Amino acid sequence: MRQHCDDTSADQAVGLDCAPGVAAARHSSHDHAVRAGADQRYLGIALGLIVAFMLVEVVVAVTSGSLALLADAGHMLTDAGALAGAIWAARLAARPAQGAWTFGLKRAEILSAAVNGVTLLAVALLIGNEAIDRLLHPVPVEGAAMLAVAGVGIVVNVAATLVLARANRSSLNIEGAFQHILTDAFAFIATLVAGLVIVVTGLERADPIASLIVVALMLRASWKLLRASGRVLLEGAPDHVDLAEVRQHVLAVPRVLDIHDLHAWVVTSDLPALSAHVVVEDEAFRDGHAPVILDRLQRCLAEHFDVEHSSFQLEPARHEEHEAAVHKS
Repeated sequence: MRQHCDDTSADQAVGLDCAPGVAAARHSSHDHAVRAGADQRYLGIALGLIVAFMLVEVVVAVTSGSLALLADAGHMLTDAGALAGAIWAARLAARPAQGAWTFGLKRAEILSAAVNGVTLLAVALLIGNEAIDRLLHPVPVEGAAMLAVAGVGIVVNVAATLVLARANRSSLNIEGAFQHILTDAFAFIATLVAGLVIVVTGLERADPIASLIVVALMLRASWKLLRASGRVLLEGAPDHVDLAEVRQHVLAVPRVLDIHDLHAWVVTSDLPALSAHVVVEDEAFRDGHAPVILDRLQRCLAEHFDVEHSSFQLEPARHEEHEAAVHKS
């Protein structure tokens, strides 16, 4: 149970040179810039690995007639696109806020994650359709070629996965690229097993069966990305923020009477935001205590709910009659 924000010993004087959290916010901003640069380097390394191997795999897939290898190559093409898009989105998100873009272009990362989810879904449907057709009408496949390419592919994708695992996966943008690479690593394992089965038993249907396993993995990754990015784009509250609990904390602050028009959303993966109208005692405006209440509310959100971007409108009880619409949330 979280402690409510009603500790009067935490009051701070108005007019401090540096308000609570300012220094931390500056440090956090610097850390984010450093981390973003490192993430782009990790994405670039993974992109180089994937593109180099993809070109080799396309040649072998065409010469061997393996759908599983061609499916892997197609998935790796989307991997390359996902990584390139993630790098581009990360660079856009790093641009400072200006003009009409009051939050900068931070949501470019969310759009990139959504695109990754859509591409995974599209490729899964295409491969699934072809796999079912080949399952019903098998075609000759060179199992030895599948084994060789899949073995190298596992090494390449595991290397790319390990590189991206060092990046900040709390970012949906990074997570989208990571899911592409991870599912491809599993796809190569399935292809390796299919190639081994074909070499040992001659069962050509092992190739489309492996492809269907890849499809299942793609659909799972796609659903996770689309659900997470959709929640952000549709202005859903952050997963870790319980609005009922926020309400309890706010009402526990001395001299706060009520709260309404409470809204919480996510600007981008690591930037939750919250706003609300807070009704306080009339005397708080006359005796200069309103700034202290505001300070405590913002500190409460930062410390208890990890929400550093909060906006509160303090208003006296009589102000409610002047509001056209009040959202009691």
